[in-house]
This record gives sequence, structure tokens and C-alpha cells, in this order.
Amino acid sequence: VLDSHTSHIASKFTEIKQKNDKRTGKMLEENPKEIKTGDASLCILKPTKPMDVETFKQYAPLGRFAVRDMKQTVAVGVIKSVCKGESTGKSTKSAEKAA
Repeated sequence: VLDSHTSHIASKFTEIKQKNDKRTGKMLEENPKEIKTGDASLCILKPTKPMDVETFKQYAPLGRFAVRDMKQTVAVGVIKSVCKGESTGKSTKSAEKAA
């Protein structure tokens, strides 16, 4: 489950782009097969429903996220970029009313 501000939406890690050094932010490995506890990385996440987020530089409160699994925090981070695409999953009732 991807938690960003007040939204809690199921999502998938579609791709792990790169593994970074935690302190300097420099790239250590491109397209790693896995990341372990304590590693810093750049990943692509795809939510199952449309959600409102912004990049961390544009608006910090909507640019932070946490990934939780069974009520345990698996990952935390900031949103570097947003790809606005067409929604293929279900939408919430309030989103349907607004449309």
C-alpha cells in the first residue's frame, strides 16, 4: 500500500531504475535485480487507482510517501517525477462524482 498524504492506495514496484549511495546520492548500480534493507534507490511505482501527488520540489507535503505491507513500513521516500497517464484501474466514488 502506497501512503501519500491522506491517500492509501495499493501499488506495484514496476521497475528498479538505479541503486544509489545513501550519503552522496551518486549512482552505484543501474537496473539492480534487488535492493536490501538500508539501500537507497530510484524506483518506478504504479498505483492501481488514480491518486493526487506532486513532486517533492513543487509541494513537499504531497511529495513524500511511505510503502507499507501488513502495517509495517517497507520504504519511505520522496517523489522525483510524476507521469500522468490514463487510469486503467478503478476510481474512488468521490473521483467519479467530480468527473
